[in-house]
Amino acid sequence: MERLHTLAIQTTRNDEFIREVEKASGQHISQCYQCGNCSASCAYTYVYDYPVNQIMRLVQLGQKDVVLSSKSIWLCATCQACTTRCPCNIDVAKVMESLRILSRQDKKVSEHDIQLFYDEFLRLVKRFGRVFETGLLPLFSVKAGKPFTDVDLAPRVLMKGKLGLLPHKVKGQRHVAEIFDRFEAYGKKSDRDKG
Repeated sequence: MERLHTLAIQTTRNDEFIREVEKASGQHISQCYQCGNCSASCAYTYVYDYPVNQIMRLVQLGQKDVVLSSKSIWLCATCQACTTRCPCNIDVAKVMESLRILSRQDKKVSEHDIQLFYDEFLRLVKRFGRVFETGLLPLFSVKAGKPFTDVDLAPRVLMKGKLGLLPHKVKGQRHVAEIFDRFEAYGKKSDRDKG
């Protein structure tokens, strides 16, 4: 088991980063008073490099590089346990999601397999209107450079009839694809506005 990191505070504070996180998440991060409920309720703290409350503190201190390079933001399952237990009513899970987005924009992703899984998952939802599990895992495994991962499970899963060999038809698939197209167009517009 890895040990958690001690906070590595830089001497400079990036106030623009704090504003960026607050705008992206819609949360007032300055209201967090470090009670630790988020970390205590998180099932994944044991695999994080920084517990959730330390991520929140690092954001408060404007430690952009440390936060966006952290593996904690990528390992968060967005289960909402932290959000539910926050006495300040901060949607901590939304902050973590916003940090993942900012990490991608700054090309500081520390957990590339997780990013790849998100990308493949969303690509299949856009294409088929829902997730196509039988296609997702092989595609992800090959693109991640691990083509034989869990291949031994495939026959048992397929024999039980839990997953189909072909994707299911979904009513409104075109509408789902349009939602993705609008989101992608919005992202491109935001990128142009920044640059």
